[in-house]
Order: sequence, then structure tokens, then C-alpha cells
Amino acid sequence: MIEPLEATQYLLEMVNNNPVISNLGPSNYTLYQADPERKANFYMLNSMGMACSIALGLALARPDLKVWLLDGDGALLMNLGSLATEADHAPENLIHIVWDNGIYQSTGGQSIPSGKKVNLAEIAKAAGFEKAARVETLSAFRKAVQQAASTPGPWFIDARTMPSSITRRAFWSQPRRPAQMRDTFMRAIKPPSG
Repeated sequence: MIEPLEATQYLLEMVNNNPVISNLGPSNYTLYQADPERKANFYMLNSMGMACSIALGLALARPDLKVWLLDGDGALLMNLGSLATEADHAPENLIHIVWDNGIYQSTGGQSIPSGKKVNLAEIAKAAGFEKAARVETLSAFRKAVQQAASTPGPWFIDARTMPSSITRRAFWSQPRRPAQMRDTFMRAIKPPSG
């Protein structure tokens, strides 16, 4: 199983200045912990299952950027239709990564289907993703990220992780105002003028 913070730290080494869209809960907390000063991170709040729609919209609007999405398995299961939409539009610059720990971690660790028989990478393939992988070790994750960073997508990476050890305390230690986070993110990804 993959340790989420270690994987996120590696991911941030690979994304350069490209945007990272993060689903609510442990995905947010881990991304923030990996680099609290990074301005090109967009932290989804209070809209479980919708980070994939934001990432897809950004990938379509800004083909000059590689758009990285850190999703949660529970959030993806709430919005499985998003995979078909992503695959149908097929932006080459979209990389959809799912932290798949098999539980609803934020609400007490209840088991979810991806922790049992459901294989999210196979669902992504059935939805139309030509590049979909399930990885269970950090070395396999690194290899998949390297491939996604260097070749056209869209990509779907189902990363089998252990529950995150990062708590919400650090993330929420400062006020989170959605409009302020949006503006910071938009300034960070603003295309160069001229």
C-alpha cells in the first residue's frame, strides 16, 4: 500500500508549475501538508464528487497546462458518470489520480466498494480511458506519474493507499475562504501576458 503524503510529495516534484485540483477531505489535507505555500493548488470544499468536473473544465479551457486531479475513492463513487464525461472529451492534458484507501476516511472509516471487489481502474477503462492503471506500491506510482507527465492522456491512476495520517487540523488551522482560495489559484495559473 502507498503512503499518501510520500506519494503526494513525489507528485509535486513532477508537476512543476501546473495546477493540482484536490478533492475535499484527506486529499486536501495531504496536498496542503506536502507544500502549504504552493499557490497552484485548488482545494475543493464541501462538494464531494465535483473536483473531477473542475479539473476537466480547466483541462479543456487551458490545453497549455497539465491538469492534475487528486480525487478520493468515495468521492469518485459518488460521481462515476464523470469518468465517461472525461473519457468522452479526452483532454490530453488531464491526469486523474484517485487515492483509493477503501474507506470513507473523513466520516469514520466506513468501508466502501473500492475496498472490496470494485476496481476503479477497470471502471475507468470501461468508461473509455485508454490509459488507466492500478498501482499498489510507491515505485509503481512513481512510474505511472512519470508516464502521465511525459505522454498525452487523459490518464487515470488508481493508487491503492493506506489511510492518510494527516488530520484536518493543519489544513483548517487558518481561515479558508473559498473566494480567496479561488483568486490565489487563478493568479497562479494565469497565462503569461503577451
